[in-house]
Amino acid sequence: MAVEIGAVKLDSGWLAARCTDVGFTGSELTTNHAPAGPSAPWMEAAVPGTVLGTLLKNKLIPDPFYGMENEAIIDIADSGREYYTFWYFTAFQCAPSGSHHVDLNFRAINYSAEVYLNGHERFLPKGMFRRHCLDVKDILYHDRQNLLAVRIHPPDHPGRIPPQGGQGGDHEIGKDVAAQYVEGWDWMTPIRDRNTGIWDEVSISITGPIKIADPHLVSSFFDDYTRVYLHATTELENRSDWTTECTLNIQVTTELEGSICLVEHLQAQHVSIPPKSHIQYTFPPLLFNKPNLWWPNGMGKQSLYNVGITVDVEGYGESDTWSSLFGFRKIENTIDSATGGRLFKVNGQPLFIRGGNWILSDGLLRLSTKRYETDIKFHADMNFNMLRCWGGGLAERPEFYHYCDIYGLLVWQEFWITGDCDGRGDPVSNPNGPLDHDLFLLCARDTVKLLRNHPSLALWVGGNEQVPPVDINMALESELKLHPYFEILNKTSNSVDLILSSDDPSRYLDGTRVYIRGSMWDGFANGKGDFTDGPYEIQNPEDFFKDDYYNYGFNPEVGSVGMPVAATIRATMPPEGWKIPLLKKLPNGYIEEVPNPIWDYHKYIPYSKPGKVHDQIELYGSPMDLDDFCEKAQLVNYIQYRALLEGWTSRMWTKYTGVLIWKTQNPWTGLRGQFYDHLHDQTAGFYGCRCAAEPIHVQLNLATYFIEVVNTTSDEISNAVVEARVWDLEGNCPYYNITEKFSVPRKRTQRVFEMKYPKSENPKPVYFLLLKLFDASNKTMLSRNFYWLHLPGEDYKLLEPYRKKKIPLKVTSKAVVNQFGYEIKVSIQNTSGNPNSKSPCSDANVTYRSNNGDHVMGSSKSNGRVGGENDVGLLRRMCRFFHSSDTDDSLRVVEVKGPDSGVAFFLHLSVHASKSLQQNDQKDTRILPVHYSDNYFSLVPGETMNVDISFDASPGVTPNVMLHGWNYSSGFRVY
Repeated sequence: MAVEIGAVKLDSGWLAARCTDVGFTGSELTTNHAPAGPSAPWMEAAVPGTVLGTLLKNKLIPDPFYGMENEAIIDIADSGREYYTFWYFTAFQCAPSGSHHVDLNFRAINYSAEVYLNGHERFLPKGMFRRHCLDVKDILYHDRQNLLAVRIHPPDHPGRIPPQGGQGGDHEIGKDVAAQYVEGWDWMTPIRDRNTGIWDEVSISITGPIKIADPHLVSSFFDDYTRVYLHATTELENRSDWTTECTLNIQVTTELEGSICLVEHLQAQHVSIPPKSHIQYTFPPLLFNKPNLWWPNGMGKQSLYNVGITVDVEGYGESDTWSSLFGFRKIENTIDSATGGRLFKVNGQPLFIRGGNWILSDGLLRLSTKRYETDIKFHADMNFNMLRCWGGGLAERPEFYHYCDIYGLLVWQEFWITGDCDGRGDPVSNPNGPLDHDLFLLCARDTVKLLRNHPSLALWVGGNEQVPPVDINMALESELKLHPYFEILNKTSNSVDLILSSDDPSRYLDGTRVYIRGSMWDGFANGKGDFTDGPYEIQNPEDFFKDDYYNYGFNPEVGSVGMPVAATIRATMPPEGWKIPLLKKLPNGYIEEVPNPIWDYHKYIPYSKPGKVHDQIELYGSPMDLDDFCEKAQLVNYIQYRALLEGWTSRMWTKYTGVLIWKTQNPWTGLRGQFYDHLHDQTAGFYGCRCAAEPIHVQLNLATYFIEVVNTTSDEISNAVVEARVWDLEGNCPYYNITEKFSVPRKRTQRVFEMKYPKSENPKPVYFLLLKLFDASNKTMLSRNFYWLHLPGEDYKLLEPYRKKKIPLKVTSKAVVNQFGYEIKVSIQNTSGNPNSKSPCSDANVTYRSNNGDHVMGSSKSNGRVGGENDVGLLRRMCRFFHSSDTDDSLRVVEVKGPDSGVAFFLHLSVHASKSLQQNDQKDTRILPVHYSDNYFSLVPGETMNVDISFDASPGVTPNVMLHGWNYSSGFRVY
């Protein structure tokens, strides 16, 4: 290791072995009996990671996320804690000079450990959510490898899983300061080792005599956000035996175009630090004029500055350095007097919250930076603006917050309390939280220091559906209290004198964000903790729009279905898990779904609620096989989640201030409450949310059949025009309406007109509705929304014969391959109908109807068929694939011939690796993850959709882009 000031991760070369299989002590392992390599009992270890992750890496256990293989893995309750007590071993080189100081850092372990370095023993005390720093300067070898062994012990109270399962097993894990989900939940199977391991990064850091620790950055705004002060406080430790004279520097830079950095501020301060002491130093506030602000997703740019702090010691030079990205923004939240819901403001602008509940990325804590980035970008792609880190999961890692900063996701972070493990449940759990309250508070304080500089962090919450024990809650309320400046801002005008004359806010533990005692208190649910979140099941889509659906201003948890695509089922389950549910007809006319045992084990949630909701999959006809079931499930997923968010935004500010969906993803291969599966393939619900949560949105109120326009932006929409068109299954367009110009105020949902087609003469039982919102001044389409609908009392079964329609398509694709992977642009056109019958708002001469009238067009049919051929049978015989006639070999065009006119329904793209002749047809060929600008869409005659696709592919893999759809079941290659 080069001897430089800074930190180096120890993230490779680790070995692990079960302690009972190793016949040496820690001192012996790190002196004369070091393991030579990955030979029994030693194996390659996953660090960061868990014992279970290491065993899986070495194929010593079956995959706990595949089928019911988790049942074949011995649970810690049956094996005893010793079975999952493991040695971890690595070697590294480090040769600091005599004036350097060296720390061995563990950012988190679970649950306690002994550390041996070159024969010397150190201890890592209990607690899953705390950092450990060991001064190892005096025990390092400078001339040869250093040997490091760590014995990791599981949580003290791993608990036992009752036969009935349940939320948090027998709740014993709640006695420790650890993640509580590991005993299983109604969405999660038990984690057999309870996440034992070195689950976060390990590093070696080198400093001079003065060490920088936990700087705290705070911004305060004045003059309508045109001026901001940056406040900074840092802890400084003098490790030397003499008083040091130091120069403490703070530098703030911003990145311009082309990776050029502009220095915004540079300040140097002289500091004298007594020997062997810790001090807290506060810089004079730095003033910024007209700063670039950080905004949540959908409100503006996520502008970030780099703040660097260095300390130079007189007669020594640079001693330590620290840097962090920082965003200037102010978050306020209060209880809204109109709705009773918690109202968030960012930089003075109210923000309607549309987001989701986050558990964790992976149940084996394989928390890579790449996976975190994919997870967070997916949420930004859905147009979400908040994530709630649920109290039974993790104190999320800085990398998680980093990408929330980058993509604009606000985060509420809960501490490690849940009602199920801390006061209720079956059996009834201990209401007094963990046994060691001081340890809980130590971990909480350390978590605050770890995360507080992230602009995405919006609030702290004591626990999930529960308030922490009285002493813990009082301590958190006291230590996370707002600085007086941030308290008074909500009541009085800004005062520079107040912030400059009072105690600097950066000296507080936090002081800038509110602390709320529990997830259903103080503006969430009914505000009293009376379990008024939920429900967690399939709903009639129109019910989300009804006044009596949810009675409170902010719902922190409302959940529903989450069936993935068929390829995911095949990839994560054996063939017996591919059997679709039995649809059992009940005497009351409702259908009860009876899933196979593997689906039941993976927590499948049905698409029916007998007595309340008819089976939403069966509405399309009884599914024939797994592919049919999963495709129909995607139709339901799209409708369900789009309706949920549209129902909430329909009453923005009048009834609601926000909603968080339970939940956005699963940390394993679960079958409920998710917008993408554990393999990172999106469901159609992902794109239903993306549609509904766009900042400017046109929508149909499914309860009243009024067209509404939602404007969540800070600007008024003027010269707006809504076009509504109905298409039937014969390719006719029996209804359209084009409004006169109108305006939509900022932050407002506005009713525009009533859709009268269902009330017209001889409406079709199943029909398509396309809504488009235009800016008439420049003919820009602001929003597009496509519905498939049926008349009251009807169903979608007529869509089954519609599959046979052969709708012609023209698909053009162009790819760019660079160091960041593949970027493919795909343009898909429905070439049926009259290609010249464009929307009036797209024509060169735009005209508007002044009477705002509806027009019934009888049976007039869109004419002009492309191809004019008879049904040609298999889709592959209908496709013509060719390169463009120009010289660009990356441009490809595919034409699908077909004799029919109409809507090309429910198209969806996927990316696959080319199959070799040796590959099994059942092998999962998908390349994942893939980012699509849109997917699961439908095209009316003459309409074109442009889709941007980005992904990485392993070296030597040739990607194919496939297009499937309701009318193209076998799919075809478009690139």
